[in-house]
Amino acid sequence: MGNRDIIVIGGSAGATAPLKQILGRFPVDLPAAVFVVLHIPAQGIGILSTVASAAGKLPVRQATDGMVIENGNVYLAAPDHHLLIDDSHIMLGRGPRENMARPAIDALFRSAALHFGPRVIGVVLSGLLSDGAAGLNAIKRCGGIALVQDPQDAISDEMPLRALEETTVDLCVSGARLGDVLADLARESPGTMPPIPPEIRLEVEIAAGERLGTERLTKIAEPAALTCPSCGGVLSAIKNAHPLRFRCQVGHGYTADALAKSQEGRVDEALRVALRIIEERAELVHRMAMDARQSGRAAVAEMYAARSAEYREYADMIRRVVLQSLRTPPSKPEA
Repeated sequence: MGNRDIIVIGGSAGATAPLKQILGRFPVDLPAAVFVVLHIPAQGIGILSTVASAAGKLPVRQATDGMVIENGNVYLAAPDHHLLIDDSHIMLGRGPRENMARPAIDALFRSAALHFGPRVIGVVLSGLLSDGAAGLNAIKRCGGIALVQDPQDAISDEMPLRALEETTVDLCVSGARLGDVLADLARESPGTMPPIPPEIRLEVEIAAGERLGTERLTKIAEPAALTCPSCGGVLSAIKNAHPLRFRCQVGHGYTADALAKSQEGRVDEALRVALRIIEERAELVHRMAMDARQSGRAAVAEMYAARSAEYREYADMIRRVVLQSLRTPPSKPEA
């Protein structure tokens, strides 16, 4: 425990530019290992070469299961796997997605906090929603250092802002300064290892792929009247979580804002289905009214015509809601 030798970095939309700045400022004799999670597609390609071209003085490797951790190396998360670290080696987890992502930033940060405590420096870069906020909080609870890219310097400021709201951050600086700051902090002596909260260990095990189940989940969470968007199971609210988070029995994890974002798509789809069904119902009843009128059943025709008009009013109401949702500005694209 001679120095802070574990640096974990997480980012999403807009994080590539500050990550390049950080890696470009690291010295060749950096006395720490660097681990990076970027939100990338399951079949993402080109990220490794992009990061490697910016690192310059340090070798960049895509993480593989069982790889031994060595100082002076940059380890990049593999697509569709959680990047986890143990006492001396890397683990790739196939546990459930967290915040709709695998690899998830929170999973890496928690595993670092669990095994290395005060030796860890965590960094949250530009990105959407709040992945990284809970993990950075775990790092602080285990004695580590928390850094955040200045939101005003970030292309997407949501992740930095959520991290600042949920954690007592040690430093908030621009991407251009982070590399030098990290290099200096890495040479500092860490403090003593505090007691590790048991829920951090459990959530690392979930990311690694271990079965969760109801009994284990009730130790860290309480059932909520919410449904998991991924599997349809019941969600439970993590006790005393910062930020507010939920997990299902399968293990899918969501911060509150990520859950709300996921629900938006389901609501929009439900509205479109409802609109189609009601319009079809209005057309059917209209035809029934015409048939009744042609058959000389005036009272029945009038009843069906009134129902058709009522259904069309419902359809117009839903259509207005759908059109309003289309006017909502789209999310910023990933950089």
